[in-house]
Amino acid sequence: MRLLLHVCCAPDATVALERLQGMERLRLWFDNPNIHPSEEYARRMEAFLKLICHTGTDYQLGLYNPETWFEAVKGHELEPEKGERCRLCVSFRLKRTAEQAHQSGFDTIGTVLTTSPHKKTTMVHELGEAIARDFGLGYFSEDFKKRDGFKRSVELSRQFGLYRQNYCGCLYSMR
Repeated sequence: MRLLLHVCCAPDATVALERLQGMERLRLWFDNPNIHPSEEYARRMEAFLKLICHTGTDYQLGLYNPETWFEAVKGHELEPEKGERCRLCVSFRLKRTAEQAHQSGFDTIGTVLTTSPHKKTTMVHELGEAIARDFGLGYFSEDFKKRDGFKRSVELSRQFGLYRQNYCGCLYSMR
């Protein structure tokens, strides 16, 4: 398996890296045009790069182009958290992950979005499986919050001195 793993933030990636130690072909893909404002994006990318320095994991950065994300969720700005806007956001980022995996020779995609207790794991996996299938890829359907994964991510973040954000990332989740 050659896994391109979407990373939303360094804290959520910590437990995934711990559990996937020894995986032969793993690349972390930090791609989050949803994060607002740009200063917040910079803080999260800095934390991600700090995690990379600690672990030596292969990685790639997506382009930060929030305009494409705003277009993807247009008309759903007032949706509550975990609503249709969030589904569109996850879908948007997983499609970008699948496109990158396809271009880079990976055969499987996954995401660390399932580390957060604020994400609907079944929704993430349903979208991931459908998108992967559309691109002729496999989907790695790990639920990283299981087995105290979120708690462990908090511990590892503290250990590595990583910035932990207090909102999902988009302009609308700041409310």
